[in-house]
Amino acid sequence: MTDILMLSVCYPARRLRNAAAARSAALAVVLGLAGWATMPAAAATDLAEPVATPKTGVKTAQATKPATPRQQLKNEASSLALATSTVESISDVQLDIASRVLTGSADCEFDQHITVLPVDGQPGHFSVSHKKQHYRMVPRETQTGAVRLEDNAAGIVWLQIPTKSMLMNTRIGQRMVDACTHSEQRAALAAVAGAANSLGIVRSAAPTAAASAAQ
Repeated sequence: MTDILMLSVCYPARRLRNAAAARSAALAVVLGLAGWATMPAAAATDLAEPVATPKTGVKTAQATKPATPRQQLKNEASSLALATSTVESISDVQLDIASRVLTGSADCEFDQHITVLPVDGQPGHFSVSHKKQHYRMVPRETQTGAVRLEDNAAGIVWLQIPTKSMLMNTRIGQRMVDACTHSEQRAALAAVAGAANSLGIVRSAAPTAAASAAQ
């Protein structure tokens, strides 16, 4: 009889405990769903999908962006500064020599031609052209006072004296073309010849061997 009474008392208490546990579980589920609903989308995604870990040593390709106008101007300024630094500086003495350089076309032996032109924006620099070759030259001082232009890199020299000019290759020690005259040189030669004729100066012939022996 006692066992029956204890069973009747304990059974309702067990049902009550089970009911309370069920309510607690349901409440936890409800609270969990509410928390999931209010979770940020990024966090929910992170929880929903695993993040792929990138492999070490693998570089992602980046698209090359076109240079902005400011970067283009900066690049052009750098290129101009580099080009300017490579131009040889010219002294006052070289500028004085440059003022005596005859420019334009010169007629040379064997129907050849040489053209000497100043380089724009670079005082004291000249472009000397022979056939299809072009040489960048600058003045050099000489002991004789002759006008000398030189392309040191190519080893080419343009030598100008009052009566003619010539193009020389100093590396092999040979004249490339000789007897070149500009219009001013031809005019100077004609003036000298005219002055000699007006003074009656006649160039004497060399004495013969017999005359020399008689003397």
